[in-house]
Amino acid sequence: MSEEFSLTGISSVALHAAGNGHAEYAHIPPIYATSTFTFETAQQGMERFAGKEKENIYSRWGNPTFKVAEQTIAALEAFRLKDGDGAPLRLKALLHASGQAAMTTMFMSNLQAGDTLLSHFSLYGGTYELMHKVLDAAGIKTLIVDMRDLGLLEEAIRNNKIKLIHIETPANPTIQCVDIEAVTALAKSHGIIVTVDNTFATPYLQQPFRYGVDFVYHSTTKFLNGHGSAIGGVLLGRDIELMKTRVWKWHVLIGGSANPFDAFLLTQGMKTLEVRMDRHCSNAEKVAGFLSTHPAVAHVNYTGLADHPDHATAKKQMSHWGPMMSFELKGGLEAGKKFIDRLQMCVRAVSLGTVDTLLSHPASMTHYSVPRDERIRFGITDGLIRMSVGIEYIDDILNDLDAALGSN
Repeated sequence: MSEEFSLTGISSVALHAAGNGHAEYAHIPPIYATSTFTFETAQQGMERFAGKEKENIYSRWGNPTFKVAEQTIAALEAFRLKDGDGAPLRLKALLHASGQAAMTTMFMSNLQAGDTLLSHFSLYGGTYELMHKVLDAAGIKTLIVDMRDLGLLEEAIRNNKIKLIHIETPANPTIQCVDIEAVTALAKSHGIIVTVDNTFATPYLQQPFRYGVDFVYHSTTKFLNGHGSAIGGVLLGRDIELMKTRVWKWHVLIGGSANPFDAFLLTQGMKTLEVRMDRHCSNAEKVAGFLSTHPAVAHVNYTGLADHPDHATAKKQMSHWGPMMSFELKGGLEAGKKFIDRLQMCVRAVSLGTVDTLLSHPASMTHYSVPRDERIRFGITDGLIRMSVGIEYIDDILNDLDAALGSN
């Protein structure tokens, strides 16, 4: 494909952004299942170690299969965006073995002992633990405020020396949304780094780089892969040189590198991102409407409902409300466990973003390790159910939910 030919649809980008010039004229990018790479000459080896073609030295450092996935994700996050000079936005992506590995690289390459990280209520349990156990042990302080209140955010910035602000929006599992544009504008006026977890939305529904953020993170395990077949994570940055130097160095020294087979599965999954997300989102709207009127449900956390406190924020920065929701059962902890046990078709599992519908009970699963008082303060109550709406026939999803809710 020539440089003059522009891709105008995001599905085309997912399919063709990494090009088609694969080894031996392969239609599908090969799986380079090799731990190391050979050098034709000493000079070639010197050039690679000097910084040219680092992906062809050792697979902890990079691999051609990783590169295809990285180029595709970078193209999706930068789709139709411009840099400060009006040129197409260029991003650098680094593929990791897991979302946690990518997040660790993101934090450790930007923070050091004595720094303060600021984030908000209702975060993925693994993120919360990383902040309060690993980063805390490394001398990096985490401050939590409700960033939907810009007054509170400004006060926190004024009274603390904040190095980095991390946003997870929509947030897990309460589906809170933070105004990326407003937070980034305030952060940049104070010289603060901004990072965004875009896992729930994907670049199809939300593009944080549009608002000037520095880094975007994904657990690629989720909607980008879409089939629950591989673990992975990715970190993207707009400062290409920084990503190739300090961030890359942290990435390879921590050792959370991807593997070729999982990278291959990710690349295949991304090819259907648009069509999957359209069905996910369509089904989710119908599920939210059903749950919002069910007598066993106290309330539904879904930004597409007008009474969601962050409805306007989601409408502003997302192209659709998304496939994720959570809902509170009136019977609390026991009702939540009973509901999960009664499911027939929908799947009892943590994780999210697969083609089938997944439901979990955060109080007894993903957020079990979070102290109860903290969990309740973040809105993760005993009867809360998190739901990743799949692409099954909608009537089958609704029938299963109705039967499982029973007389809760």
